Amino acid sequence: MGKEEVFEILLDALKDSLIVFAIVLLLHIIFSLFENKLSGRLKDNHKINPLLGSLFGLVPECGFSIIGSDLYIKEHITMGTLVAIFLSCSDEAIPLLIASHNEKSLYALILVGTKFVVGFLIGYLVDLVYRKRKEIDLHLHNCKHEDEIHTGCCHHKIDDEKESKVDKYLLHPLKHSLKIFVYVLIINLIFGFLIGFIGEDNISNFIESNKYLSPLFSCLIGLIPNCASSVIITELFIMNNISFGACLSGLLVNSGLGLIYLIKNNKKKTTIPILLICFLSSLIIGYAVCLIFGF
Repeated sequence: MGKEEVFEILLDALKDSLIVFAIVLLLHIIFSLFENKLSGRLKDNHKINPLLGSLFGLVPECGFSIIGSDLYIKEHITMGTLVAIFLSCSDEAIPLLIASHNEKSLYALILVGTKFVVGFLIGYLVDLVYRKRKEIDLHLHNCKHEDEIHTGCCHHKIDDEKESKVDKYLLHPLKHSLKIFVYVLIINLIFGFLIGFIGEDNISNFIESNKYLSPLFSCLIGLIPNCASSVIITELFIMNNISFGACLSGLLVNSGLGLIYLIKNNKKKTTIPILLICFLSSLIIGYAVCLIFGF
């Protein structure tokens, strides 16, 4: 590989990553205006929570899955509602797809619609089954740790009323977008040099020989509780390395830092069932899409 090829790879990776950074920053500034209001709505409308959870989970703000986990632990929402939030969480996928500036941009709408439908259907089903065994006590008063401040992926305070507007609506979106920019740049560089050194044909042959396991691999990546996992899955799809079905598997099971918060703080014996429900649902739906539309 010559110097010109190396320079071209670096330039292309930087250019594509800067485009992503600009769009992600704009979207996160917009979404940060609604994060606290959405969590309040979810808490106050528990009768239709699986539907609302699936709807609000679509907002690509990293703190919402954490808030959902906390509301579930405090018994403000049902297990099905938390499952709906986890399955519908899109994290960085939507901004990255929109920023892809190619035909993959159209998949942002397909992804949003699919995750919304899957989220509330699985959520309602979980609540239907769970309520047959035990009525859920939705106590909305006298809860412990009600004044706890949640911390997001960039260590910002999600629902601190004392936080300045500059920090909440500008500095955090900027910090988070820079973090995503670094992830995307690294991924673009890695795949750029891999393609350059190994060759497109060899990479295509490897993916082709393992395509039937791609939804499983994607699900395992999606379980990583970090926004980098959704970036990796989405970038693989944008670069045509995995199918939409495989991409969907990983993005359905990906719930950001909400998973870590649940594992750390949930004292009930429901964490493993929640994880299994999300994982198996994501895997089954991903394979179903692959069987219909191809691997």
